[in-house]
Amino acid sequence: MLKKLFPFINNATTRWYAALTLLLVLAMAVELFGLHGLATTESRLGDVYLRHHAPGYKADPDIVVVDIDDASMLGMQKIAGLWAWKREIHGFLLESLATLEPRAVVFDLNFHERDQEKPMSDAFLSQQIQQLPHTYIEVLQLKPSPYVADVALQDVADVFAITQPGSKGTQATLQLPYAIERKAWRLGLVNSLVDADGVVRRYHLHIDVNGWKIPSMPARVVADLNGHLPAGKDFQLLWPEKGHQRYAYADLFKKLTEEMPDLSPAALAELKQRFQNKIIVIGSSAAGAFDHHLTPLDAGYPGVDILAVAIDNLKNGRTIRDVTAIWPFTIGLCMIAGLVFAFRRRVNPVLTGSLLLVVTVLALLLADSMINHHLMLPMATPLVFAWAWFLSAAIAGFLRERRTRDRTVSLFGRFLNPEVVRKIVDHGETVESLSGQTRQISVLFSDIRGFTSLSESKSPDEVVKLLNRYFEHQVEVVWRHGGTLDKFIGDCIMAFWGAPLDDAEHARHAVAAAMEMQANLLAFRQELQADGSDLVDFDVGIGVHTGSAVVGFIGAKRKLDYTAIGDTVNLASRVEGLTKGVARVLVTRETVQACAQSKSSFDFDFELRGAFAVKGRVAEVELYEPIRKSA
Repeated sequence: MLKKLFPFINNATTRWYAALTLLLVLAMAVELFGLHGLATTESRLGDVYLRHHAPGYKADPDIVVVDIDDASMLGMQKIAGLWAWKREIHGFLLESLATLEPRAVVFDLNFHERDQEKPMSDAFLSQQIQQLPHTYIEVLQLKPSPYVADVALQDVADVFAITQPGSKGTQATLQLPYAIERKAWRLGLVNSLVDADGVVRRYHLHIDVNGWKIPSMPARVVADLNGHLPAGKDFQLLWPEKGHQRYAYADLFKKLTEEMPDLSPAALAELKQRFQNKIIVIGSSAAGAFDHHLTPLDAGYPGVDILAVAIDNLKNGRTIRDVTAIWPFTIGLCMIAGLVFAFRRRVNPVLTGSLLLVVTVLALLLADSMINHHLMLPMATPLVFAWAWFLSAAIAGFLRERRTRDRTVSLFGRFLNPEVVRKIVDHGETVESLSGQTRQISVLFSDIRGFTSLSESKSPDEVVKLLNRYFEHQVEVVWRHGGTLDKFIGDCIMAFWGAPLDDAEHARHAVAAAMEMQANLLAFRQELQADGSDLVDFDVGIGVHTGSAVVGFIGAKRKLDYTAIGDTVNLASRVEGLTKGVARVLVTRETVQACAQSKSSFDFDFELRGAFAVKGRVAEVELYEPIRKSA
């Protein structure tokens, strides 16, 4: 089964790709269904979607914010003094707001500590809260502390509107609004729900303490106003780009307490229209309130605005729901399966990567469009694992290709000059692709005459040095004319043209090399004479034949040779043996005909030296001597 899925070069490669796929699919499943190590990455990608859609979501006009901003703190100094103000100030505001018939008033202000100097101030606010239905006060759940007394939840279940009790005797550390009389309490939690990267993206529906589900402020308000709450413990916020209608506290206070008696009926009606049946959230965005949070939209989002957005989301059913993990897992699985298919078909990695990039963009666009349906589709995780598979496979393929390339260079470096080797490698040729080919080639054999007697008259060391010196000259000639050096057979050189690279004029190049090798011999003899050697009669014979032959790597795994075999090679060897007493260089009629078809000019002619009987052939073989044209 693995071989069908991964039909690569060898079993080791097949096992490697199979292991990579199984490992990444398993890791993706663990991540999506349990580990959630990429949760922050998913959240930050989700922030991009939310910012993109924020301009399209309009804040609910029935929710307004009364903001104690920095300007309000300055504007209220003559009336209320320095912050924090006496509670009666809020009582006066609430008393005036009651005449405008709001639907609900939510205080995002801390009323925990009683005013010991002016208790009547707290009492006045308590009275106004009690008289105005649907007025809510914030509560914070704190970590256990010796400075804050724990509260038995059964004692505060009524003020939180908890209908299902939890474990008896359960206590929680709550910062209750003791400045307000208990009979006026309508409470909700305003604890921030902060992700691991410090960003507020979600809001509590309730906090579960041993079965006691203490409601958050948004959940309490919406539930009391007969709204529908989603399932779960929390919900993800959908952020409008422009916040809710807001009024500076100081301006509103002065208008409602100082200017209202003098307002005309029309102005009073217009003012009432602004606040009638509205949910009014009163809080502070002033720097001194230290109530600013990091959100997907802003680094300093006021807590009062987060509360307003949370109420808006629940009231209008705008909460974002996470898509179940099976969908991103399926998407990731399909991506990896597509990559496996592409590598199975040996699609160019660059093209595969480009297609994966296109799929990535489409997947991100899909996840972005899901926000319109109030769904958050985790897409970072499947993309991370799909790209991890691609990069791992691409790197492995590159390393495998590099090994093949190095092997090719190493093999061909013995037969060809470096420039030809580079061309072969650039064409992506391998041992397998260059084996068992039938090609039209020209084969050259060059043999030293009288080498046996020469070997007997000289020491082995002298013979080896002489051969190496001679071969060094002649190999350069073969390479310079684009030939392939097949092998050295004792004192004989075998080379051919037309493989592994195609050469339409292989015959002409072979003959030109033979002629230069002849000239090289004469120059070499002069060197020997100048050195005082007694081998000045050193001579060679060269035979060239053109025809069809099988070329490729032949041998065992530990020993491979790139060579040519067939009758063409045998005849070229026989021609070289017939040069003695005739000419240094002889070529067959087939080589002459191939040269005549050359489109390039050459500076030699061919002179017929006769027809010769050749072992293994019935008909005699016509042989020609190439002669350089006179200037």
